[in-house]
Amino acid sequence: MIRWTEKWLPEARDDMKKLGEPRKSHVYKAIKKVRANPLPQSEGGYGKPLGNRSGNNLTGLLKVKLRKDGIRIAYRLERVQHQMLIIIVGVRDENEVYNMAAQRTAKRRPSSPDNG
Repeated sequence: MIRWTEKWLPEARDDMKKLGEPRKSHVYKAIKKVRANPLPQSEGGYGKPLGNRSGNNLTGLLKVKLRKDGIRIAYRLERVQHQMLIIIVGVRDENEVYNMAAQRTAKRRPSSPDNG
């Protein structure tokens, strides 16, 4: 089994600083679980592909929802490096989270052509 690591955009780290407990603990616990198999659900993993959301092309990003906490986590797989890049952790309304994810990914280009 592949061992995946996590990598965070600085903005995603800032998102975490804004969370209080117990939400923060729930996010870390969810990321640890997803990191065990961050592949898309179609490949047997936990991630749900985003595609086009709210007028934004988020193809290549995956999401995990913490429904009880109202939190969405969007990430991109960097398959060659076996990393999941955390793009955003949002307690916001769905459209706002996806708009911000699109802005953040537009600033950052994939580090290799095999980023899923």
